[in-house]
Amino acid sequence: MPVRTSIVRLLRGAAVSLLAACALAGCSSPAGAVDSHEIQLHGVSFRVVHIDLRHQSLGLYWRDPSTGKPFGDIDTLRQWGQAHGRRLLFAANAGIYDHANAPLGLYVENGHTLVPLNLAHGNPAAGNFSLLPNGVFAIYPDGHAAVRASNDFKHDGKAAQWATQSGPMLVIDGHINPHFDGTSTSLKWRSGVCAPSPHEAVFAVSESPVNFHDFAQLFRDKLGCRDALYLDGSISQIYVAGQGYAGTPGFLVKPYAGIFAVFSR
Repeated sequence: MPVRTSIVRLLRGAAVSLLAACALAGCSSPAGAVDSHEIQLHGVSFRVVHIDLRHQSLGLYWRDPSTGKPFGDIDTLRQWGQAHGRRLLFAANAGIYDHANAPLGLYVENGHTLVPLNLAHGNPAAGNFSLLPNGVFAIYPDGHAAVRASNDFKHDGKAAQWATQSGPMLVIDGHINPHFDGTSTSLKWRSGVCAPSPHEAVFAVSESPVNFHDFAQLFRDKLGCRDALYLDGSISQIYVAGQGYAGTPGFLVKPYAGIFAVFSR
């Protein structure tokens, strides 16, 4: 066999082996892609996304800085990023907002407090935010993240780089919020967030309606979170580049007051 033919065959064989290895290792994933997968609990599927804060920049986005107009939805934010040479890798709705489409509680964007901490005790029947304790998901200037009950966040006295206040707390120091009833028939699409370690943020959204107790159990038992925060209900979605949207069907989604996002660097 000619030497040239042997070399060509060897190269072809190496290429096939490399493609096979890439298929197994996920080499086709885009650079900087987030870790996204599905988890099952009690017959319900949940989309779960892990953000490694040591390698991915998670931020909050409410208004277009050039116009002051709210982004309102994930696709508008994606198009804005694209216009500025940034690819949207991940997005999710942030905390609960009021009737004026402004954050109902604390909202900190890149070190600027746009809405102060809200410690008002409303009627729980008027909304989930008043089902105490509510809480804050914050990323601090050192890059570490945490979920804290709102009063604890105030007591800490630590300035946040990014933060959103929402409620109720799903898991508190390893315990499911005692207000939740495992037999509740109040079923909604739900989204939430936790920080199982200081350098990691984990988001989850249900793929079908679920009650508060089961959603909290997902964070405690499946995701290993000692503290977890509810973000919102029937408008909740998660977007992952290459996988599309998970959560509430698009025709039910209303404008957001804040959006979590990771853009490619």
